[in-house]
Amino acid sequence: MRDFQQKKRWRSVVESWPVLTILGILLLLFAWGIIGLWSKMQITAENKKIAENQLKELKEKQAIFSADVAKLNSQSGMEETIRERFPVVKEGEGLIVVVDDKNKTEAPKTETGGFFSFLYFWKGWFK
Repeated sequence: MRDFQQKKRWRSVVESWPVLTILGILLLLFAWGIIGLWSKMQITAENKKIAENQLKELKEKQAIFSADVAKLNSQSGMEETIRERFPVVKEGEGLIVVVDDKNKTEAPKTETGGFFSFLYFWKGWFK
């Protein structure tokens, strides 16, 4: 009988309003923590996508730079790069300079288009 009374006391303590209130508050705190973790997990997933995109861009740049280095290791690639960056020529090569004519006359402008443009065409035939 004594066992039964001890269990009843324990049960009455656990089912009391103060204990249930404390348990409810603990449950709310755990739920709040889970919600916080969920939002952090979403932010982490977005950051992961951003990092993956940056990694992809960096790998593309690395491939471009590797191709440039391979090009510079060859004699023709080195020559091409030097010619692009500096005004140098080989022995025996000439230089051609194209100069615009400063006294250039412009051709007279003729009217084209419009509703009466066909009259200008026929006018030239009957002069």
